[in-house]
Amino acid sequence: MKEAPALSLLPADLSQALLVGRVWRAGDVNGPCVVAVRNGEVFDITAHAPTVAELFEREDLVSVVRSAPGESLGPVTQLIETALDANAPATAPRLLAPCDLQALKACGVTFAVSLLERVIEEQAGGDPARAESLRGELLATIGADLSSIKPGSPQAEQLKQEFISRGAWSQYMEVGIGPYAEVFSKSQPMSAVGFGADVGLHPESKWNNPEPEIVLAVNSRGQVVGATLGNDVNLRDIEGRSALLLGKAKDNNGSCAIGPFVRLFDNHFTMDTVRAAEVRMTIEGEDDGFELDGISLMKQISRDPLDLVGQTCGAHHQYPDGFMLFLGTMFSPIKDRDTKGGGFTHHKGDRVTVASPALGALINHVHRSDEIAPWTFGVRALYGNLARRGLLGNTTGGK
Repeated sequence: MKEAPALSLLPADLSQALLVGRVWRAGDVNGPCVVAVRNGEVFDITAHAPTVAELFEREDLVSVVRSAPGESLGPVTQLIETALDANAPATAPRLLAPCDLQALKACGVTFAVSLLERVIEEQAGGDPARAESLRGELLATIGADLSSIKPGSPQAEQLKQEFISRGAWSQYMEVGIGPYAEVFSKSQPMSAVGFGADVGLHPESKWNNPEPEIVLAVNSRGQVVGATLGNDVNLRDIEGRSALLLGKAKDNNGSCAIGPFVRLFDNHFTMDTVRAAEVRMTIEGEDDGFELDGISLMKQISRDPLDLVGQTCGAHHQYPDGFMLFLGTMFSPIKDRDTKGGGFTHHKGDRVTVASPALGALINHVHRSDEIAPWTFGVRALYGNLARRGLLGNTTGGK
């Protein structure tokens, strides 16, 4: 696989993008640092905000990211190159997921195409061999363009009753066109992997896929401060057996990838940029030369991103450390890979790229969750490291 130039994996307008991330530094630090990217150079600003969650609480967030003094860690392109270099020295700074204490939440069935595929998983009972025939049957039965229906509207309720009368209703349709969005806990704080890391598949899964998504960064006050890219790794056979197995299908070692940086909102990048974004997914097989490309168009999302934020937090539920919110995907790969009619599933070694011009690209390689590096650095380890470095006095606490 030919590597793309590092600059092409960063926002197209890098010079005016406000980027925040996390980097693991070896040596005396031997821990994670909060970094800001300015004019293509990376600066360690941990002295001003020891965690990203704390940084996103600051009223002067933009000012700190733009101008707070910090040690230079070199060009951002070097960080990107190091993350993709298997032979990079262990002492080199390496990218981490650009979040830390935030809850990791995700929305499902927010696009009509993904709604259809979830219903297929359910009716196939997790068996990929049945998916192709079921897809044709469902399209004939539904007979409607679900993307034109506003969830929770009278039209949606009427369609629901029609589906029920036909015996075609599904729990996935309930969250796809009903009033309430599906919002679930994708993974645990500190467990997300970043750019260049391996993502993990549960060893029992035989039918699985990536889910390229935009991820919003939200602080404790419910304010969306920026966005990044994510891969909500999904096990179609596990979830297809029962929706109650969602935790097993979604939350495994390395199953949540986020990065490379959070881009903060400003005059150049706004929620409207997110609403109009295109998210491209590329899968490249290491062992069979398989290639697959697809695009998610955010303008086709069924629910506005701010509606999804409002359904996640508010008077009914608070997140004192903020949260990262996956917005869902319309990308459900069905291209045959191993057998005719068998659809797509990952192979070990697959290279997955999630990209969007304003956010850059997130690249990860697929392996088994029990074979990749175990998750050992959690919240206790983070605060122990920050205490040793004398940085805990810089936190402001709850709001």
